[in-house]
Amino acid sequence: MPLDADGHLYVFAYGSLIWRPGFPNLGHEPATLRGFHRRFCLWSRHYRGTPEAPGLVLGLDRGGSCRGVAFRVAAADAPEVLDYLEARENLNGDKVYHRRVMKLRLAAGRIVAGIAYVADRAHPAYCRPCEQSTAATIARGRGQAGPNREYLVNTASQLASLGLRDPKLERLVRLVMATPG
Repeated sequence: MPLDADGHLYVFAYGSLIWRPGFPNLGHEPATLRGFHRRFCLWSRHYRGTPEAPGLVLGLDRGGSCRGVAFRVAAADAPEVLDYLEARENLNGDKVYHRRVMKLRLAAGRIVAGIAYVADRAHPAYCRPCEQSTAATIARGRGQAGPNREYLVNTASQLASLGLRDPKLERLVRLVMATPG
């Protein structure tokens, strides 16, 4: 069980988990993960697109750092939360993300062991479109969870409300809003 030394499970959220965690938790706080950055690098053929017109979702990709949120989960809830996250992040067993245990720096400076879902660069859903292609795909994308642009805007606005500005995401929001859907 990937618990921190304090006996809790920490879950690093960098996209929709920030604003729609869907699991029991004891609270959250800003956190930084080093060695990975937030990027629209996974085709979504279900949640934010379709097989015929894929959308894009965020993944953690190698390099840089990422500011997000660390959710603290009681040890008793950890098995259920891990099962839920595995099903949510790797829909129908399609392993587009690898769950990894990594060091997270909490806002107060404390380092905890937490889990994060990292994009699988070897998976066929992995991609690295240029910024213009990313904006065009997000502008037109729509899947079972709603419009792709909603996913982008919700993530950027939640980060901003927590004081965690992401200039690349903010620039992408401006591009998407200027792109016809």
